[in-house]
Amino acid sequence: MDALLPFVGCGPFVFIAFVYVLSCLKVVNEYERLVVFTLGKVGQIPKGPGLCFVFRPFQTAVTISLRTIVLDVPSQDIITRDNVSLKVSAVVYFKVLDPKQAIIGVENYHYATSQIAQTTLRSILGEVTLDELLADREKLSLRLREIIDHSTEPWGIEVSSVELKSVDLPEQIQRAMGKQAEAEREKRAKIIAAEGELMASQQLLEAADKLSQNPAALQMRYLQTLTEIAVEKNSTIVFPLPMELMRAFEKFTDRK
Repeated sequence: MDALLPFVGCGPFVFIAFVYVLSCLKVVNEYERLVVFTLGKVGQIPKGPGLCFVFRPFQTAVTISLRTIVLDVPSQDIITRDNVSLKVSAVVYFKVLDPKQAIIGVENYHYATSQIAQTTLRSILGEVTLDELLADREKLSLRLREIIDHSTEPWGIEVSSVELKSVDLPEQIQRAMGKQAEAEREKRAKIIAAEGELMASQQLLEAADKLSQNPAALQMRYLQTLTEIAVEKNSTIVFPLPMELMRAFEKFTDRK
């Protein structure tokens, strides 16, 4: 028993040492990296994934996620180049490529990226007209992505995509666009009707030329018309009047 007394006296120290070692161990997931500072100096290579040891209190660690982050840009008040006021919201997809630079390059990379996205959205969309905004959303999204990615590159952040989420138009603009669309549809309807009349007149002209080449063809057409009338209105009797008789009557009238 006397021989075990030294070990019994060391028990609290062993327990404290065991707890200290556990507190220094940190599990880093596959999608995370651990940026370690030793006496205020950042390590060259982030640690992880797996089990990492942080020598406290001389070392501190910051965990950075490498997964793609979805940033919801709230609605921004935009005045387009043609002086139309509207609200536009967007979604930004970005991820951290350099964990060390994301920590030491900017205080809060998530907040900084959000502010860059908002200011760039207002700046770029203010340079285009309403028609360009509605028609070229893909080109504008690509331009926004390039500008935001260039601004966040020193922070070790890559912007993979920027999508315009919604464009809220004033009611006056919506009514004006509705009237414009209605007028455009009426114009197309009139053009189609005019083209139909032109095609019909060309077909009638060709048919008249064919019938004029043979008088018997015109007579057959008269008989066919009588047959069609007899099917629908069998109590009506129609006698075709030869066109030659009408021409003779016109000549007789002219002589008088």
